[in-house]
This record gives sequence, structure tokens and C-alpha cells, in this order.
Amino acid sequence: MSTEQPRSTGQTRPTPGALLICRAGPESVAPVARLLREDMLLAPAGDEWSVLVPEGGPWLDGDEPVDRVLTGWATALAVGAPWPVLALWWDADRAGYTLASGFRRPVGYIWLANGTPAGEDEAMHTFAARLGLDPVLDVQSLDGLTRPDSAADARARMRGLIAVLTRAGVTLPEGLVPGEGTDALQAAARDQPHIRLIEWSGWRDAFRAELDAVEGSRLGPWLPWAGGPRSRPLALAQVVVGLPLAVWALRHRSAGWAAAGAVLLVDGALGLAYSVVRPLD
Repeated sequence: MSTEQPRSTGQTRPTPGALLICRAGPESVAPVARLLREDMLLAPAGDEWSVLVPEGGPWLDGDEPVDRVLTGWATALAVGAPWPVLALWWDADRAGYTLASGFRRPVGYIWLANGTPAGEDEAMHTFAARLGLDPVLDVQSLDGLTRPDSAADARARMRGLIAVLTRAGVTLPEGLVPGEGTDALQAAARDQPHIRLIEWSGWRDAFRAELDAVEGSRLGPWLPWAGGPRSRPLALAQVVVGLPLAVWALRHRSAGWAAAGAVLLVDGALGLAYSVVRPLD
């Protein structure tokens, strides 16, 4: 019979919380974030990085798991912009991340509350490759997060992940600590000097803001108003993918994936409409 006693950390079980880290400045993130139709606080998180702090979420009422909501939101932001989005999430039982980048399949990793790895090692390598992290130093550090460690719980694992991202230029504002509850994160975000509130202002304003943001981006050659041959197929593909995704999300009451489907439908519909009004030569 084992006499080993459960390890006590002296901490209460964490309440659900989430952060969205975008590889773009706040001016680029703000118009796309409005398409999520959720109030969020936006702050700089280093050079060319920003962080979004949700002011609420379905997970607070137990309507939907925080990881599923955040995966949908990250995907929605990534398909509507040319930069990757990293979702950090945690609840009383688990913690993890999801990295979304364009139309590629999101990649993520999970740790149980006591720090036990519950993901695939290959996910860490894909994560490092998509963010352009150092293939030796950073990957070695990430590999350490996938190995058993009785002294590291889920919070410690998340801090280790942030430490790796720090070498890539991420600097989370003071107080935005993975593992804290939504209320604590909001309070810390509001104390930042360059914080801004992202509010839902209606579809018309959101569409116009997104067009202005994306038109000058790397996606420019693909957009209908660029006059390129690839723009119409992309718009049609967005509608084809977005419609069933939105229907599935509504049936399953998934707010995060509903946002992803809505963004795809919006981008695709705008592209097709533009090609009709102003056909290619």
C-alpha cells in the first residue's frame, strides 16, 4: 500500500480563463477582432505582438468548454488576417494552447491540472515551425514541457511556454498571468497604459474596418479588388467552408466556431460580391 501523499501546491484550483496572443500590432488586430462580436480588451504585448483579454465567454456560465471556444476564436481571427493567433486557455482540470494560422489545421497541446502532459510531442515541433522559433534552443525547451515533472503543475507549464515565446518577442503586460481567472485578467488589463476596448459595432462597421486592414496585407494579391486570378476561387472556397461550419456551430451551440464560420462567410461573400460589381478584366 502506497504511503505517498498528494502533493499540495497551496493554491486553489484555477477558474477558467483565456488569452489570445496575435503576431501583429494592435492597429492590425483591432478591426479583425471586432468580427468575433465579443467585447475584449486589447493591449500591446511586445514589438509586433498584441494580446486580447475576453471580457466574458460562454465558459463562465458552463455553456461551453473554454478550450473549444478559444480554438474557434483563434481560428476565426487567423482566417481573417495574415498573421498567426495563439490561444492560451485553462480551467480547473486542464490547461493548454491552440495555434491557428490561416487555413491550416490548428495545432495545440494540453496539460492536466497537476502538470501531466496530455498531448502529442509532434504538436510542439509543429508549433515551433509555424512561429519560426529557434529549431534547437526553443524546440529543446518545448520538448521539456512534454516530459513528466512532478514539480511542475499546469500553471508552471504555461509559464514555461511563455518563457519560450519571450525569446520570440512576446512580452505580456504585467498581471496577465496564465492561470488567473477572467476577473483578475480583466482588472490587470485595464491597468495597462495603452489598453483599448474592442466592442461590437455592427456588421457594416466591422466589414469596412476589416477591408481596410486586410487590403494592404500579404493577402492583397488574393483579394478581388486586387484583380488577381486567385481571388475568386479563394472567395468561393471561404463560402464553401464557412457555411457548413457555421451551421454545425449553431447546432452545437459553439460560440467560438460560429465566429470562425461567420468570418469565412463574411470574407467570401464580400469577395464574390465585389467580383460581380467589378468583374475581372
